[in-house]
Amino acid sequence: MSYLSQRQHAGPADDDVEAQGARHSNGAGYQDGEQSSEPSPGHTGEHVKFGDYRLNEPVKSSELNEYEALDRFITNVDAERRASMASTMTRKRKPRKWWQFWKSRKEEIDIVEEEEPRDIGKPPDSWLDTDIRTGLTAAQVEERRRRYGWNELMAEKENMFAKVLSYFQGPILYVMEIAALLAVGLGDWIDFGVIIGILCLNAFVGFYQEKQAADVVASLKGDIAMKATVVRNGQEEQILARELVPGDIIIIQEGQTVPGDAQLVCDYSRPHDFDQYKELRDEDKFSDEEEAKGGNGKAKEQEKEHDDDEDSIHFGDPLVACDQSAITGESLAVDKYMGDVLYYTTGCKRGKAYAIMTTSAKYSFVGRTASLVQGAKDQGHFKAVMDSIGTSLLVLVMFWVLVVWIGGFFHHLRIATPDVQNLLHYTLVLLIIGVPVGLPVVTTTTLAVGAAYLAKQKAIVQKLTAIESLAGVNVLCSDKTGTLTANKLSIREPFVAEGQDVNWMMAVAALASSHNIASLDPIDKVTITTLKRYPKAREILREGWVTDKFTPFDPVSKRITTECHLGNDRYICAKGAPRAIVNLANVSEEVRTMYNQKAREFALRGFRSLGVAYKKNDEPWVLLGLLSMFDPPREDTAQTIIEAAHLGVPVKMLTGDAIAIAKETCKMLGLGTKVYNSEKLIHSGLTGTVQHDLVQRADGFAEVFPEHKYQVVEMLQQRGSLTAMTGDGVNDAPSLKKADCGIAVEGSSEAAQAAADIVFLAPGLSTIILSIKTSRQIFQRMKAYVQYRIALCLHLEIYLTTSMVIINETIRPDLIVFIALFADLATVAVAYDNAHVEPRPVEWQLKKIWVISVILGSLLAAGTWIIRGTMFLTNGGIVQNFGSIQEVLFLEVALTENWLIFVTRGGQTWPSWQLVGAILGVDALATIFALFGWLSGSGGGVMETTPPTSFVNSHNGWTDIVTVVVVWAYSIGVLIFIAIVYLALNSFSWINNLGRKDRNKKDTQIENIIGHLNKLAVEHEPDPKTGHDKYFIVEKSAAEEEDI
Repeated sequence: MSYLSQRQHAGPADDDVEAQGARHSNGAGYQDGEQSSEPSPGHTGEHVKFGDYRLNEPVKSSELNEYEALDRFITNVDAERRASMASTMTRKRKPRKWWQFWKSRKEEIDIVEEEEPRDIGKPPDSWLDTDIRTGLTAAQVEERRRRYGWNELMAEKENMFAKVLSYFQGPILYVMEIAALLAVGLGDWIDFGVIIGILCLNAFVGFYQEKQAADVVASLKGDIAMKATVVRNGQEEQILARELVPGDIIIIQEGQTVPGDAQLVCDYSRPHDFDQYKELRDEDKFSDEEEAKGGNGKAKEQEKEHDDDEDSIHFGDPLVACDQSAITGESLAVDKYMGDVLYYTTGCKRGKAYAIMTTSAKYSFVGRTASLVQGAKDQGHFKAVMDSIGTSLLVLVMFWVLVVWIGGFFHHLRIATPDVQNLLHYTLVLLIIGVPVGLPVVTTTTLAVGAAYLAKQKAIVQKLTAIESLAGVNVLCSDKTGTLTANKLSIREPFVAEGQDVNWMMAVAALASSHNIASLDPIDKVTITTLKRYPKAREILREGWVTDKFTPFDPVSKRITTECHLGNDRYICAKGAPRAIVNLANVSEEVRTMYNQKAREFALRGFRSLGVAYKKNDEPWVLLGLLSMFDPPREDTAQTIIEAAHLGVPVKMLTGDAIAIAKETCKMLGLGTKVYNSEKLIHSGLTGTVQHDLVQRADGFAEVFPEHKYQVVEMLQQRGSLTAMTGDGVNDAPSLKKADCGIAVEGSSEAAQAAADIVFLAPGLSTIILSIKTSRQIFQRMKAYVQYRIALCLHLEIYLTTSMVIINETIRPDLIVFIALFADLATVAVAYDNAHVEPRPVEWQLKKIWVISVILGSLLAAGTWIIRGTMFLTNGGIVQNFGSIQEVLFLEVALTENWLIFVTRGGQTWPSWQLVGAILGVDALATIFALFGWLSGSGGGVMETTPPTSFVNSHNGWTDIVTVVVVWAYSIGVLIFIAIVYLALNSFSWINNLGRKDRNKKDTQIENIIGHLNKLAVEHEPDPKTGHDKYFIVEKSAAEEEDI
């Protein structure tokens, strides 16, 4: 008999302040599930209503005898302690502020300083005294939410001012800000204004685009928000888990995720046990130590060593079982009893019960752990690449500035005068063009816009850097059910043992299933729904069965069991892996062989088989037969797998099915048949390089458990692979975290979604492959822009530095800032450009980017030098009638630089209208500058070159229309030549592979060492002679091999 049934239902003591207060606050006690308006026996009316400061006059302690007074002290010790703390609050005089000169010392007021609570996340005891039938009112919910906020784990609250300020931070932007200060010092207000405009434009575009993309993603995130069933205002209702507050009564049931740290109250079907819960709570049976243990098996075993009374640890029967693997690492579900703590984000595997929220998510066990790493921001590989490029360009700028200063000394240039031919102006020019101001914003914007596009395809990106990871993935580990298959299980014709009835067998299979129709496991669901074909089995279930205990599937027993009774007969019904079910019964070897052979036949046809057996009273187990289940492949899976192979992403299937079923499924899908048993892989004695080779060559693994997924991912990563892993359950969370790109598939649990980088809302492998293609297009846009922007910087750095050193000439700073502005304006549209899909996994290949960028920048500089050289001719060279050297150079530089993006983006797709429109717009603006001589400096501002040029600039800086047309034609010729060189460079395989990492690296020695170490374990035992602990290094025992 359970502990609860042995307890006496005595009312609380007359002077039990807390217990009486609890009863009064709840409105009434419950007796056998009915609300009673009668006071408990012995009740004298002495009580405290929690949250009310009025206390009825109690009996004085002096009037009680010795033991009655002692009992009152024991009962009320916590209430007296709290009252003592309130009375000893420190009283402090609030001093006047230094600026409050009108106040006298007498006006200083006394303030009460309450001590900082030890645990700010623990609500007042009165908040945890909610009635399970009525729950909280709307007013109570609002009051508690004001104090504890929403029940969700929030990232550090983003300060909008700090976010805007972040768009002005970084090595690239610091250089531009130094240039702005230098422009102020030189009195170049036009330069200063344009530089500030460029900085503000980049900040605005980046902020706006990121916000737009974030809004799209956030709108879809509501589809995967965790929900909870709560009792409020006397009614059960389903709400978002973020709306819960401490003190809420929640209903936890099988298949749900625990929406917050909560204390178990009682079974859902036995609400009258709430009285027992209150009595135990008031007696302080659910101590802080018990909560700290929270059902941890190890802690309870230690407690049992010091206390033989088991009932002092557990109260009654287990109410639910929770999967705490993500927190404690325990692979089996942990039984939870009355008063035990349920942890936020753990999954309920069995049972249905009332629980009371003890705190909000922020202060939960998981929340406190998350807060420890909140300050550590994951910048990812993308941020490291951007910083690397920015730092390299910054070093190059410093180098060119040094060269210019050395050349300036030979030309006897002054530091700040005269006009623009001085060292500081030359430095200003190089600072403006030497760093790509738009690089951080354009790349981030491209990622944000790409994330919004993926969201519309039902793929929610939780970290922007995950797009880069997905684009580089070269191995996809996919689960079978729901991703490769349609997740539409059907039961084919079962195998029925000789002498058994198929209807009785189907009834037993239904009994050995979860009956929580709100969240049925796919196998249990198909088992139950198949009874439509067996009306006699349904009649058997209508005979009055009562379930006493349900034990869900676990990887150790490999079966589901239900203890139930019908009349006076007790039954144990079991359903599970054929071998596990056969082992229950004491059958002959002939029968065992027959069952194994039948299971093997089913597996060879691609059917998953489940054994069914039962035990009546004390009779032996009876085998009833085998159920055969089939989950057909999705129609598009085979074609998608071929497409994935063409993209350089082989698919490895990881399934919990038997190896024969896995091989048959692989044949249907067009995958290879090199499928291995995961247990044999991990425990069969394979070590080091052999083990890693097997993982790399395998097409899939069967009989997989979560720990196997983690090891497969780890081994692939050790070989240099970028691995994507799909998962849906709580147990998949570790492997999703471990993978380079964790993917939570459609219908996955909240815990899996929290661990994943990308969450899919649409089923099937085709969605994943489509996302890989999209991410590669996003990556291609970023890579094209980075290559383009580096080439622009090198172009002007090479030309202007050599021009300054050789002929003591530069393009005026006023025009240079507009060249920089035009480059940024034109390429903001890169985020919306059409891009091709690379046929293999992509990566940054920085060596290749730098080599090609240096060549392109040098060709652009050569093109500019040619046009400048023609103007040394007596006939003016490229200038046909009249013009300005400054404006001709400005136009040629602007045109060739803007058009370079058409080269670096590749010719596999046509450019988008947004990109073409933006570039033509700035080209037209640059042409107007040249025609009307804006900011050319003509009429006294012409530079004196060494040697002097015979060309005479127009007095107003204007350039004739014929010259402008010739410059356009020349720029087109330069672009065509550069495009030919670019195509030629990309045709060389050594350049295409430059900087590409080895995805199949092998270190035999290290792998063998690690493999042998994994086979060792440390054993510990106390030495009976000395009393000291002894440790031994031993070899782990190999797992027992199975055929099926």
